[in-house]
Amino acid sequence: SAVSHVYIYHNPRQASKNPVTQSAKIVIIIIIIMSQSSAKTAIFPASGGLGGSTSKHLLDNLPPTEIVLIARNPQKISKAWTDAGVETRYADYDKEDTLRNVFVGIKHLNLISYASIEHGHRFKVHKLAIDEAIRNGVSHITYSSLAFGGDGNPTSLAYVMQAHLDTEKYLASIAKEHSAFTYTIVRQGLYSESFPLYTAFFDLKNPTKEIYIPHDGKGAGIAWAKQDELGEATAKIIAQHVQSGPRSLYVNRTLLLSGPKDWSLEQSVAVLGEAAKVGVKIKPVTKEEYASQPSINGASGYGSGEAGIRWATAFDAIREGEACVTRTLLGDLLGREPESFDRTIFEMAKVSS
Repeated sequence: SAVSHVYIYHNPRQASKNPVTQSAKIVIIIIIIMSQSSAKTAIFPASGGLGGSTSKHLLDNLPPTEIVLIARNPQKISKAWTDAGVETRYADYDKEDTLRNVFVGIKHLNLISYASIEHGHRFKVHKLAIDEAIRNGVSHITYSSLAFGGDGNPTSLAYVMQAHLDTEKYLASIAKEHSAFTYTIVRQGLYSESFPLYTAFFDLKNPTKEIYIPHDGKGAGIAWAKQDELGEATAKIIAQHVQSGPRSLYVNRTLLLSGPKDWSLEQSVAVLGEAAKVGVKIKPVTKEEYASQPSINGASGYGSGEAGIRWATAFDAIREGEACVTRTLLGDLLGREPESFDRTIFEMAKVSS
């Protein structure tokens, strides 16, 4: 691969309690910007709901031979895609050695977050992936964040958002120090399909008549967005940067992709009840009572005890209006009105019946 420029940065950082700036040693970052003819665009992890959706739609926006999909199980990536010229690579957030040199030849990277609400470890692996990507020559990272905090707010009451905020700040700090590197933060709206996370794991196939959550259902709610449409819009953001480079509209910006309507939790639950053909009501409980429920106990990654109480901070964030912010960008990128929450839920109910 041809190398057009080599930038060597001498970046001493002082150790501190701030995870964004903490470093015990002098960090030397070497950014190798590959020539346009050899550099590719990658998604990591390219598996999972958002990663798979973004991958699918990126194929509609870029030539397959310019796309690299990096996943924990690359053998599961569609054979039709690889036959068309998509390159696959193996890497796993939980196996740090697999991140080393996996981004060689990549110029644009869509980094999707580690699947957990955990804070410290989650940010640690994000930072490692970012550092390795830059060391390998990546010059732009599009980071798929989350919509808590609203439209660019640097703080959030939601525990699940803390690693995202640290990652956002880390990317901004690198871009501020090194002009050869740029980023785009995409705060992904809360998926319509993720309603169980906010309804004590309400099941459309086995509905209950009461939902016990630490929220009364009233007031500010959620600007729900369909996951596949978020992937489609993200793919267009990535492709726009690949095609425009430094002239991209989204360089060093934080974007919010949210649905066009704020649905209160009470309204959302009414839709779930209609789809499941049962009357459903919200019963407010304490965070401790919420976390002790069997439905929460059985939820991997959102479990009982301390983990459940940490997850319950999402309801504090919703109450404060962090998830209700509506913006037109999602529809603008799609070129159509985003699918409404109720339509998505009714379609899910048809499939599950």
